[in-house]
Amino acid sequence: MYLYDELDRTLVTERVAEFRDQVERRLSGELTEDEFRPLRLMNGVYLQLHAYMLRIAIPYGTLSSAQMRMLAHVARHYDRNFGHFTTRQNIQFHWIKLEELPQAMADLASVDLHGMQTSGNCVRNITTDQWAGVAPDEIEDPRIWAEVLRQHLTMHPEFSFLPRKFKIALTAAANDRAAVKVHDIGLRLFRNGAGETGFEVMVGGGLGRTPFIAKTIKPFLPKRDLLSYVEAILRVYNSYGRRDNIYKARIKILVHDLGAEAFAKEVEGEWREIKDGPLALDPAAVDDIAARFRYPAYERLADSPPALAAARSDRRFDAWFANSVANHKVDGYAIVTLSLKPEAGAPGDATAEQMDAIADLADRYSLGEIRVGHEQNLVLPHVAQRDLPRLWRALDAAGLATPNVGLVSDIISCPGLDYCSLANTRSIPVAQEISRRFRDRDLARDLGPLHINISGCINACGHHHVGNIGILGVEKNNEEFYQITIGGRADENAALGTLIGPAVRYADVADVVEDIVAAYLELREDPQETFLQTVDRTGIEPFRERVYATR
Repeated sequence: MYLYDELDRTLVTERVAEFRDQVERRLSGELTEDEFRPLRLMNGVYLQLHAYMLRIAIPYGTLSSAQMRMLAHVARHYDRNFGHFTTRQNIQFHWIKLEELPQAMADLASVDLHGMQTSGNCVRNITTDQWAGVAPDEIEDPRIWAEVLRQHLTMHPEFSFLPRKFKIALTAAANDRAAVKVHDIGLRLFRNGAGETGFEVMVGGGLGRTPFIAKTIKPFLPKRDLLSYVEAILRVYNSYGRRDNIYKARIKILVHDLGAEAFAKEVEGEWREIKDGPLALDPAAVDDIAARFRYPAYERLADSPPALAAARSDRRFDAWFANSVANHKVDGYAIVTLSLKPEAGAPGDATAEQMDAIADLADRYSLGEIRVGHEQNLVLPHVAQRDLPRLWRALDAAGLATPNVGLVSDIISCPGLDYCSLANTRSIPVAQEISRRFRDRDLARDLGPLHINISGCINACGHHHVGNIGILGVEKNNEEFYQITIGGRADENAALGTLIGPAVRYADVADVVEDIVAAYLELREDPQETFLQTVDRTGIEPFRERVYATR
């Protein structure tokens, strides 16, 4: 993981001192809430239904065990003993008192964590593949390029007050685990036919009120031009983006209104003016950033050690191994995903005790490193295969060994009306009820990969548009209703789901999901045909008929 230098730490420490002064002026009445609002937002502080919420960035989803322990400390001492991991590789604390916020931020700064640019109309936390650096299918570590962008765009004076919030994601793997096509800028690192490594640049992706899949405007961008081309995109957006209408301010609307070709032409014109200037990346500068990443000293280990083969005779361990353990690029190691979706749990939540346990297990089994994925789960990226049985027993004791990763109960959900002042409906209780309905692990495994996403309002923090089954809460005459879509996906073949019919009442949502699943089981041609493959083959009409036959 990246090691902060003195410049990084000075910036974070000075920002904490600045925010402490702003809070003191707010508490004294010198600042009104309206005056305080833009100041707190640039530090990741929201005013929600019940309290202030603090959002902390986890750059490109990488945490050290020391940082995880500090998150546990903040949850225990300033919140209500838990934190919520989000689809943006952030963590949120929902119950922090305003007067305690500066000290919480100071504690976080002591381990190089902060909330800068996790809110506001700026470039938000830059995200990437939670398996970055260890995935067998990637061509190189995309976190280095995410760090290049982070350093350039943090507190950039030209891009601190964009027309609207701005999100960038990168991947360097054949399988897109970073959902790059639903971001304002998506970057795919790949090797072209000439053997050169560069980026496919996609723009205008995003969900919310008007969802779009990003469009490619630069099929191949040399690495040296990454900063200049991204800056050119941001300059065009800053110049032409709508500032008179919050609903039309995102870059996706600009790209849609101009057309991708016209937008690309504007970017090319801006880029030609700056591409050979100081933003052209010097390989030595990139090497310097790469040198600040600490990589593990792996042992020479054999694949599939005898202890692992013996442990797989235990049915519970074998189910977890098959579901939660993935191949690593280094022989003898594995990538382990920790589900934060236990039966009837709040998706993405972890208690302080669990965070401490994960930090201890990371030190013992994952060379001190943890990752956060956009699916709201955690990852131990450097586990020796010989240690998997011991790790599983420890995770099971901590309630972190639910073998449902990628299955029907691995639900992505926003906090919804239980916390958020923008939400129309509840999300967490819906997720909890669905997870109860599909508690049968044999059924879940038989269903195969099936992703459910829930958002409590049109802002789509739960990414419902790209759920295989998407659930969106809407209000009708002061009642909670939910629209259902099917067929969405967030991977390299990203697609938006299709609405199957009228919204259903809160009490009926879990029944509708059961009806959709029952229809899938009847319609699939064989057990190997996935839910998405069935929807692609049959269309939505058979599912619509099943859901609304008796409604």
